[in-house]
Amino acid sequence: METTKQAKALQGGEWIIRESNPAETFIPEDFNEEQQMVMDMCAQFLDTEVLPIVERIDKLEQGLMPSLLVKAGEQGLLSTSFPEQYGGLGKDFITSTIVNEGLGGGHSFSVAVAAHTGIGSLPILYFGTEEQKQKYIPKLASGEWKGAYGLTEPNSGSDALGAKTTARLSDDGKYYILNGQKCWITNGGFADVYTVFAKIDGDKFTGFIVERGFEGFTQGPEEHKMGIKGSSTVQLYFQDCKVPVENLLGEIGRGHIIAFNILNIGRLKLCAAALGGSKRAASIAIQYAKTREQFKLPIAKFGAIRHKMAEMAIRMWVCESALYRSSKWIDDKEHELMESGKSFADALLGAAEEYAIECAMLKVFGSEVLDYVVDEGVQIHGGNGFSDEYLISKAYRDSRINRIYEGTNEINRLLTVDMVLKRAMKGKLDLMGPAMAVQKELMSIPDFGSEEEGAFAKERKYIANFKKAILMVAGAAVQKLMMQLDKEQEVLMNIADMAIEAYHAESALLRVMKLTSLRGEAATALETDIMRTYLYDAADRINKSGKDALNSFADGDELRMMHIGLKRFTKVDPFNTKDARRRISDRLVADNGYKI
Repeated sequence: METTKQAKALQGGEWIIRESNPAETFIPEDFNEEQQMVMDMCAQFLDTEVLPIVERIDKLEQGLMPSLLVKAGEQGLLSTSFPEQYGGLGKDFITSTIVNEGLGGGHSFSVAVAAHTGIGSLPILYFGTEEQKQKYIPKLASGEWKGAYGLTEPNSGSDALGAKTTARLSDDGKYYILNGQKCWITNGGFADVYTVFAKIDGDKFTGFIVERGFEGFTQGPEEHKMGIKGSSTVQLYFQDCKVPVENLLGEIGRGHIIAFNILNIGRLKLCAAALGGSKRAASIAIQYAKTREQFKLPIAKFGAIRHKMAEMAIRMWVCESALYRSSKWIDDKEHELMESGKSFADALLGAAEEYAIECAMLKVFGSEVLDYVVDEGVQIHGGNGFSDEYLISKAYRDSRINRIYEGTNEINRLLTVDMVLKRAMKGKLDLMGPAMAVQKELMSIPDFGSEEEGAFAKERKYIANFKKAILMVAGAAVQKLMMQLDKEQEVLMNIADMAIEAYHAESALLRVMKLTSLRGEAATALETDIMRTYLYDAADRINKSGKDALNSFADGDELRMMHIGLKRFTKVDPFNTKDARRRISDRLVADNGYKI
C-alpha cells in the first residue's frame, strides 16, 4: 500500500498508474465550518438576489447585471481567492471552487460572475505587472469595475492561435495600435476592463489590457442566443485602437501562456458551476415529480421516473467527488510551490498546469452531467417541461453552452490523451513500465485464486483493472499508429472516455472508503449504492470505448487477445442496480430534492 507521503505527492495524470489513499483524499464532507458557510451564503444570494428576478435578467434590463455583480462584490463573492493586498479575501482554492459551485445555479448570472472572476480578472492578477495589479485588481475584486476576455474571433475558435487581430507599435512608441475583431465576448456589453489578444509583427501572439473608452475601441449589439439570454455577449471592434504600451500584458509573443493557463483553471471552475446548476435543476425535477399526479399516483412513485432521479443523483455525486479531490491537489501543489519560493501567481498557475489533465476531464464530465440532468428534468416535467413558465426549460437551454466554451468537449477529450502521452514521452509519467506489465499479464494465465481482502477489495480491484484496460488500449494504439495517432481522433476520444470514466469511478470509491472509515458501513449505505451502481455501469462504458478503439486499428490474433484482455479488465460481478436506484430515489423524495 502507498505510504501517506507518497499519496500526497500524486502528480497530474499519475492516478492512472498508482493507487490513491482514501485517507489522503479530500471529500466534500471535509469542508470546514467557514467553507460550509460560504456555500450557504452563495445559495442565499441566488435565492434572494438572483432567482426572483431571473426573467428581468434574461431581458437584458439595462444596468441590472452590473448591479448584481456589485452586490456580489459587497458580500465578498467576487474576491474569494484574490490576495488581501489587492482587496481580496485571500481564501484557498477549495473555497473559491465552492463559490463557483454555490453560484452555479444562477442561470445567466452564473456565467457573468464566472467570467468576471475568472477569465475577466485572473490574466491581470497572474500576469500583470505590480502597477497593473494595483490599478485594476482592487476594483475588479469589489465589482466596481467589471472584467471580460477577448480571445475568440469569427475564424478562430478552438484554433485560438489562428487569430487575425494585429498590434503594432506607434511611431512615437507610446501606444500599440490594435486592428481586428473579437466575438462571443461574455460581459462584453458592460465590462470596463478587457484582456485582449493580438499578434505583434504578424506572429507574436500577445495579451493587452484594454479599457472601455480607449480611442478606436467599439462594441457590437447584444447577440440573440439560444440560452443564457441574460448574459451580455457582444463582438468587439478595434479600428486603430490606441492601447498604452504600459498596458501590454505579460511578455511579447507569450500570449498563449496566458490564454491556455487561464483555461486550465476555468475548466475546473466550469465543472463546479455545472455541478451547482445540476443540483438545483435536479431538485426542481424531484419536487415536481412528488406533486405531479398521473393514474392517481405521484409520478415519483413510478419506476421509470425513480430511475431518472436516481441516475441524476449518481452522476452529480460522482462529479462532486472528482471535483473536490482534484481541487485539493491543486490547493496542495499551490502551497508547495509557494513554500519553495514561487510567487502567488506562479504557484497557482503551476498547480493548475500540473493538474491540467484532470481539469480537462472535469470540464467534460461536469458539463455532460448538467446536460443529462436538465434533459431528464424536462422529461420528468413532460409537456410542462417544454413551457417557458417552468424554470426547467430555461435550465435546459442555458446548459447547452457548457459543452462548447472553455474548449469544446471534443478538444478537451483530445487534450486529455495528448497531455498524458506528452508527459510520458518527457519521462514525467512512467506509463511504459505499467503498460508493459499489462502486456505481460495478457499473455499469462489469469490468477483466479488470489482474491484481495479488506473493505471494498472487490471495488478496488475493479478500478485497478479499469486502469489496466486504459494502459492496454492506449499502449497498443501508440505502438500500432505511432506518429499517425494524432490524426486518429476517434481512437483518442475512445481512450479519453475510458480515462474519464476510470478517474470518476475511482474518485467515488475513494470517497465511500473514507466516509465508511469515518462513519461506519450502516451510515454510508446510500453512498455505497451510488458508488456501486456507477462502477457497474462504468465497466460497460469502458468496455465499449475500448472495443471501439481496438477494432479500428487491430486485427487477427492480436485483436482477439486484446478483446479477451478487455473483457477480463472490465468484468464486474452482478449487481442489482434497479433496487439500488430505488433506494437512492426514495432518499431524494424524502429530502424533497438533492441533499446527499
